[in-house]
Amino acid sequence: MSHHPKVLNHLGQPIGPALPGWKAPPVPSRETMQGRCCRLEPLDAQRHADALYDACALDAEGRMWTYLFYGPFPDRERYRDWARKASLGSDPLFYAIVDLATGKAAGVASYLRIDPGNGCIEVGHLSYSPLLQRTPAATEAMYLMMRRAFELGYRRYEWKCDALNAPSRAAARRLGFTFEGIFRQAVIYKGRSRDTAWFSVIDQEWLALKGAFERWLDPANFDERGNQIVRLSDLTASLIRQRD
Repeated sequence: MSHHPKVLNHLGQPIGPALPGWKAPPVPSRETMQGRCCRLEPLDAQRHADALYDACALDAEGRMWTYLFYGPFPDRERYRDWARKASLGSDPLFYAIVDLATGKAAGVASYLRIDPGNGCIEVGHLSYSPLLQRTPAATEAMYLMMRRAFELGYRRYEWKCDALNAPSRAAARRLGFTFEGIFRQAVIYKGRSRDTAWFSVIDQEWLALKGAFERWLDPANFDERGNQIVRLSDLTASLIRQRD
């Protein structure tokens, strides 16, 4: 919850705080985002589709596609077609997540519902293959996207998911998002009704959250086997409690 001093207009009605000097931020560019463990590149079917298809095929049961609007894909060509179409759009704006240890794309993420006029942007379309799931690169990708959004000047960064998608809801909390509620019967996809869970981070929370991410991502936070020493959820939980 954000706390602002109470402001009254000339009629004695409470109103939101003024935003003197507010300027709409630019739309995110297709510029690459470089991290220590991963690099986010604008999705390119020719460069990324085969590696992504192979990585996602490791999820033989197709669990990673249950809560997405598309997939699983029956063959490589269908996935290439999806990647070609997805790469042409600017909202959603898709990125391939390249694992720097292998040099191969292992997942996809996007910005979407990009609303510069209100300073609001969402992250979504996360398709993390088994090669990317539960790795430092998976977290670093989310840090890089959030950092760019706030550095561009966005005020609000959103995460939405099927309310029944417990792993996604847990991931949002771990990444420092505040739960805002459930929109009932908000979406129909794959012939199913979806209640949508909403989460957000706002600009005034970013500095503390950035510090938590950077502390967790520091190589010193991992032992010789690559196991984390301090959990990110422990670093972000206190920040979320302060908001609540």
